[in-house]
Amino acid sequence: MKFRHLGLWGMCLALGACQSGPDISADLVVLNGNVITVDDTRPRAEAFAVHGDKFIAVGSTSEIRRWVGGSTTVIDAEGRTITPGFIDAHMHPRPTYPDSSPLATVDLRPATVASMDDLIAALTAKAELVPEGQWIQGVRYEDTKLGRHPTRADLDQASTKHPIYLSHSSGHVGVANSFVLRAARVTRNTQDPPGGAFDREGNGAPNGVCREIACRILRQAVPATPITRQDEVEGLQRTFRMFASNGITTSVDAGGTPEKLALFREAVGPGSPGRVLVMVLAEYVDDLLAAGIGTGFGDEWVKLGPIKGHHGNSLSGRTAWLFEPYDMVNPETGERDYYGIPPASRVADTPTAQTQSDLDDLIFSIHEVGFQVGVHSNGDREISMLLESFEKALARLPRPDHRHRIEHASVVNPAILEKAKELELVLAFHSYVYEHGDKMEEFGADRWGMMHANRSALDMGIPVAGNSDYGVSAAIPMLRIQSMVTRTSAEGKVYGPEQKVSPEQAIRVWTMGSAFSVFEEDIKGSIEAGKLADFVILSADPTVVPVDEIKDIVVNTTVVGGKVVYESNQGS
Repeated sequence: MKFRHLGLWGMCLALGACQSGPDISADLVVLNGNVITVDDTRPRAEAFAVHGDKFIAVGSTSEIRRWVGGSTTVIDAEGRTITPGFIDAHMHPRPTYPDSSPLATVDLRPATVASMDDLIAALTAKAELVPEGQWIQGVRYEDTKLGRHPTRADLDQASTKHPIYLSHSSGHVGVANSFVLRAARVTRNTQDPPGGAFDREGNGAPNGVCREIACRILRQAVPATPITRQDEVEGLQRTFRMFASNGITTSVDAGGTPEKLALFREAVGPGSPGRVLVMVLAEYVDDLLAAGIGTGFGDEWVKLGPIKGHHGNSLSGRTAWLFEPYDMVNPETGERDYYGIPPASRVADTPTAQTQSDLDDLIFSIHEVGFQVGVHSNGDREISMLLESFEKALARLPRPDHRHRIEHASVVNPAILEKAKELELVLAFHSYVYEHGDKMEEFGADRWGMMHANRSALDMGIPVAGNSDYGVSAAIPMLRIQSMVTRTSAEGKVYGPEQKVSPEQAIRVWTMGSAFSVFEEDIKGSIEAGKLADFVILSADPTVVPVDEIKDIVVNTTVVGGKVVYESNQGS
């Protein structure tokens, strides 16, 4: 790929003749590309021009050359594929710290930790860096790859002088060591809280594994490690640089606070490697209103997105609440009678079971004050209750183009999809079969065809938003797109082939679909004049390569607002 500055006369010489150009010259033009515009009026193009931070013209290379002036930067794409910047519509960006920092979490993904011995060794090494009494935290372990969940006995081998907490790849299950259990005063006599559970040994003593709301009790048992504001800002900036290297130009933080919104406004702005929308949690709505913050607050860099609610649990953690039992033996009863964990209210400090009336009140209270609502819900039994609440709120106070969302909507049926379409909801499905297909096993093969139902929803005209749910799965759009296209796990098993989509559909979901889901389709999501100049240059065309090689496509260049924020020579 060639970047160069050419004066107008230099371009004339290259062309052999000069044509009269537009009244203004572009700041940036990209020529000789294979541009997937995601614009229905011009699906493919060769070139485009940028002035300031917006696209000003899209067309053929010969048409766009006319926009070159004396100070124009020209990128010769040399036939490479260009798409709009990818928009991750539901993720959890957190600060990233150097591995040597006591603040860094321990990466427990299967590629890093292949066995329980590896996991204990990684935690032991971390204990040498962290002062006694301060947290050691690990993330993204997978019980299905390790063979089981770690227990407090495993973690105690690493340290009993540090509080240790590991988060499962789902984020809805975890495990703590004895230090944390003592601090939380969780014993064999401790009852499971509403909406959660502690796994137990044969004598009833907790083994350290927690599920859903029970994990909150353990995580809050020890004060957080002190972190400076500057550490957090720099950590977030590292994270967004990583996202940019994968082609993500807009991230939607799915579960922030007003304080987190303020932090993003410090960390992100003109020149940043990406943009952010924050889904503030439902318990902070009154704080937002008191501060005069309403929907759409912010600018093109940091903006308030939907309000985030919870009604339900986890697919990959196998805690989602279902109408029919899981295809697994309940270890407590020896029967196939496990339906998941019923949802609990997460708004109150003290967890309580979430009734239909509670949910109705929550949804209407957010809808009534004009916010868009995005509610985490995975199991069909959870989703059915949520649909009832949305229907009641919209009947009581109709609002056109509300774009309320269901986050994940993992296990559905035709009736659920029909009701979602009727209510004009947006669905933000998971696209993580590559990493977590094996977690679908316990739901039973008869359900796979209606899990992550991207194809069915798109065929019905239901808006779908692309997302990684990072760190549940990797914030790598090419891998997520391959997962949508192939429905194939890393082990090579296909789950629900009827929900496969085309590469073109997956790209659209990850661009215009995500932009629509946060009311930004007028300013991003496609390469067309007037929109923000956020785009990526890829090493290959996702619509042409073999579908099981989409994940291997490299992001060569990421541009945000007309400025190059990431470059790589790999694959060029």
